[in-house]
Amino acid sequence: MMDSLSTQRVASRAFALPNILTYCRIAAVPLVVACMYWQAILQGGLWLRVLALAIFILAAVTDFFDGYLARSWGQQSALGRMLDPIADKLLVSACLLMLAADETIKGWSLFAAIIILCREILVSGLREYLAQLQVSVPVTQLAKWKTTVQLVAIGFLLGGEAVDFLLPSALLDWRWTIDGEPLPLTTSVGIVLLWVSALLTLYTGWDYFRAGLHHIIEDE
Repeated sequence: MMDSLSTQRVASRAFALPNILTYCRIAAVPLVVACMYWQAILQGGLWLRVLALAIFILAAVTDFFDGYLARSWGQQSALGRMLDPIADKLLVSACLLMLAADETIKGWSLFAAIIILCREILVSGLREYLAQLQVSVPVTQLAKWKTTVQLVAIGFLLGGEAVDFLLPSALLDWRWTIDGEPLPLTTSVGIVLLWVSALLTLYTGWDYFRAGLHHIIEDE
């Protein structure tokens, strides 16, 4: 009887709305990648980029609401705590890789993307190691801002040329040029925000490492 109740409780938490929103964010990853691949690699129309941006924005919004609803409704669970950062990393990493593949991110800006990806891998490894020691490293407010800036930067980079069509022509005079070619204004804003998020990534990554370092030393 107790086993049956425990199973029902676990099942109800797995299909709670906050977790469903997290599942949707994970499901959005291949959709965004497919739209970007079709538009950039298979030479599809710019409407695919707009569609990719729309899906990305909806996925990013779930990142706020799943945690907020879980706390407000008392539906926090171990499954949600595990899947939430995984969903974030999948969405950010997949988009950065596709943006590098279609050369939206190129040159020195690639280092910003590399910093972000390396930090996510290293922090994930550190968290897994500390979990074995039953040590929890809480997410700081600055780390939450870092994630927000990352998502906003990627949104601008996804929009790129497609969003520039909607902007007044006067604004386009402020576009950067690379090798004599004008860079979309929306992409330019995204590149700046990407570097800001990379700097925040370095700081928060060091913050996590410093918090976990004494536990690593004690375990040795």
